[in-house]
Amino acid sequence: MTLFEEFESLLAEIRPVDRSMVPAVQAHLDDLTKPQGSLGRLEEIAMSFVLATGSTVPVLEKKKICCFAADHGVAAEGVSAFPAEVTPQMVYNMVGGGAAINVLSRHAGADLDVVDVGVNHDFPDTAGLVKRKVGKGSGNIACGPAMSEEEALQALMHGARLAREAASAGYHLLGTGEMGIANTTPATALYAVLLGIDPDTITGRGTGIEDSRLEHKKAVIRKAIDQNRSRCTSPLGTLSALGGFEIAAIAGFVLGAAASRVPVVVDGFISSAGAVAAMQLCPSVSGYLFFSHLSNEQGHKIVMRQLGARPLLDLDLRLGEGTGAALAMQVIEASVRLYREMATFSSANVSEKSDERS
Repeated sequence: MTLFEEFESLLAEIRPVDRSMVPAVQAHLDDLTKPQGSLGRLEEIAMSFVLATGSTVPVLEKKKICCFAADHGVAAEGVSAFPAEVTPQMVYNMVGGGAAINVLSRHAGADLDVVDVGVNHDFPDTAGLVKRKVGKGSGNIACGPAMSEEEALQALMHGARLAREAASAGYHLLGTGEMGIANTTPATALYAVLLGIDPDTITGRGTGIEDSRLEHKKAVIRKAIDQNRSRCTSPLGTLSALGGFEIAAIAGFVLGAAASRVPVVVDGFISSAGAVAAMQLCPSVSGYLFFSHLSNEQGHKIVMRQLGARPLLDLDLRLGEGTGAALAMQVIEASVRLYREMATFSSANVSEKSDERS
């Protein structure tokens, strides 16, 4: 089977969530010993989890976050406050346990894999580091495509296989994360083309660039879109032209999880770009996604509004790595526990709301 045939087979396996389950799930939520709807969005989250898994007796015990790392040629345009050398340095920090995602994934009880899918560095074999390198950094999108479609498919299928392996290993909830200096630039370009948004309105400061560099970053993104316009005729073509190895891998991770009926918690601005690419490739994946938080990065609110998505948290985070996903996993787990463990009016000696007519 060729890589493209494997990709087509993956898409064919993804089915929309079964909304015929909604009445039964809603009846159970309404029967819990509380006023109907009083748990607010926790009830909505429980509903989404049940529909994604296809089980009215949902299990959420094992959780995993995959943080995909890659470098970007567009960093040479000076669009980030940090040099490209920080990407491998942060990967070492993550596998050493010292990054924010390490602390928060431990706190959430989630396992963490750091995946080298395109870092411009040769890492030794290290516990916690998964080697799936497609190339040593993507091309400079201001001058041409980030990747060939073949490379994009390789990265995408690496992500899909990791999600399916996690599902086979018994994980009930997956999360995305990323690390890659300058990756807000390709993410913004992807949003602009895939969602038809003016890039100037969603270009933000990334790692904290000043005003003059922000204007330069906007110009670089406009140039990248112009340089690659002829390649952006399909979701895969756009992803390969304007994305990056880690963004493509996140798209594949989402697709692989959906094919395995495992819900995915999407991190922030960069991870959402991978999720949007996945949704463009297969709209049915939307039923398997939880957008974890509203990033402080410029434009994420616009993107979420256009998708009709309502992230679970709003904490002004803009770190990436999977930090928002780790936090949101705890909210999702709480929702599922309420659904599973609360008594019902049918089984407990608790009176329901009086009939107003009486």
